Amino acid sequence: MEAESEPYVRLATLRKLHQSMAELNTARSLADTLQTVADGIVKGMDFELAAVNLVKPDGDLVVAAVAGSEGAEAMMAGRTGSRAAWERRLAMGERWGELRFIPYTEAWVLLDDDVPQWHTAGPAPRYADEWHPMDLLLAPMYSSDGDLLGVISVDKPRNGRRPGAWGREALQMYAFQAGIAISNARLRANMQRALVRLEREQHALRASEESFRQAFEYAPSGMAITELGGDQNGRLVRTNDALCRLLDRPASALRRYSFSDLVHPEDLATLLRTSAEGGRAELRLARRDGSYVWVSLRNSVVADATDGPRFLLTHVEDIEERKRHELQLAHRASHDSLTGLPNSAELRARLSARLCDKPAPAPDAAQMGPGVGAGSGSGFDPDFGDGFPEPPGGYDPYDHHVHVVPPSGDGASDKGLAVLFCDLDGFKSINDRFGHHCGDAVLIEVARRLSSGVRDNDTVARLGGDEFVVLADGLGREDAADLAVRLRNAILPPIRVEGRAVRVGASFGIGWAGCGMTAEEVLHSADQRMYIEKRARSKAHRRAG
Repeated sequence: MEAESEPYVRLATLRKLHQSMAELNTARSLADTLQTVADGIVKGMDFELAAVNLVKPDGDLVVAAVAGSEGAEAMMAGRTGSRAAWERRLAMGERWGELRFIPYTEAWVLLDDDVPQWHTAGPAPRYADEWHPMDLLLAPMYSSDGDLLGVISVDKPRNGRRPGAWGREALQMYAFQAGIAISNARLRANMQRALVRLEREQHALRASEESFRQAFEYAPSGMAITELGGDQNGRLVRTNDALCRLLDRPASALRRYSFSDLVHPEDLATLLRTSAEGGRAELRLARRDGSYVWVSLRNSVVADATDGPRFLLTHVEDIEERKRHELQLAHRASHDSLTGLPNSAELRARLSARLCDKPAPAPDAAQMGPGVGAGSGSGFDPDFGDGFPEPPGGYDPYDHHVHVVPPSGDGASDKGLAVLFCDLDGFKSINDRFGHHCGDAVLIEVARRLSSGVRDNDTVARLGGDEFVVLADGLGREDAADLAVRLRNAILPPIRVEGRAVRVGASFGIGWAGCGMTAEEVLHSADQRMYIEKRARSKAHRRAG
């Protein structure tokens, strides 16, 4: 640099300094910027040697660039000095503005620290401002926030003198610009890494979306995306080909519906519960022709991290065949294999479903409530006329079960659940004379005639052998007797089997179900009445083969 005593700075020196600063802004990467900082010291600041020490994320400083000496570069590049050692250097040096100068008379105490350096011993200076090999001149570089970015170390001024006021100011100005250049290079590097990462994420997202689209569109079972929330809650936004084929509806038509529009009315509650919980259910969906198909519907709630749930991803699997098989198995378990009527187990289950353990209270007592009896001041009459004693603890006025009560008279409003026990007369002789295949045909026809003679909500069941039971609710005593006569008359006409006509008679016993009784007790009561009726009828009125 120019001598401090000179009254002016040569224009060539300013040009070199300007060129060095301009080159700081042309570097493409952080590594290029660091090397340009070091090279600029040698080219434009009249120092023969320079090193750039960069602060690492852990706080220590690494020699990131060296200029002016291949030997020094080989010895120091990549080596690290501790932050504590560097802080010590910056604290002990003479302050030349932002620069720090440590003369050789003090630098010897730093020979044993871990900061990489190239200094060697030399003779004492011949004049006051002569540069000594162990002199240290450091130029710290700071970020805009005042954080230390690194330190520039310089050595061997070309004129052999310690820099004067102009040289110090120029080096300080250069270090300031170098700090800006390094900050910008880091910012560019971070932006480039962020852009690369963003591009990779976008590429992964596009690949994921494409994978999802293909998995959705070409899935062998039905798939649908459903709106969740808002005015269009539940609307089908997107459906795949498999679902369109399953429901025999085009995708454009399905977008006008929600699953609640397509589900069987009996399965609506199941659908709503499944949609809310994001679970799985088996229900029926309507096809275009009005028929229903059994499906297994499984919902997955797809949520947004900020806005909450956005839509449902619904998987729809056709289970029609499995469901049909299950229903067939259930029907076989609960129905007679020969006649198709409910079997003994199903009959008892239906009867038990109507009965509870408590007998129904007498009408007057039920209105008066617990603790107010008709004949005493402390409870019900122990026998209020229908044979059912008061249960222990009295009756619960909040029991909303519809009690089954046998009719106590012949009034129009006196109705009950009638149990008609039917036993065929003369059936054994048909089996003995014509074989079991003929007997089976007779049983099938009797079952058909019994089913045709009752109401839709009545139950006709086969207990086994030639015994049948009819459950008919809402009948009075006369109604039940009339029904027994009609069914007996329906059985009497000849039954044609393999070209021959055979006839059977029937005996009916009428029992009445009532809460407080078991299904077995009800059936036993009707069975007993059937035997009483069978014995009471003369042989002349019983018709057989």
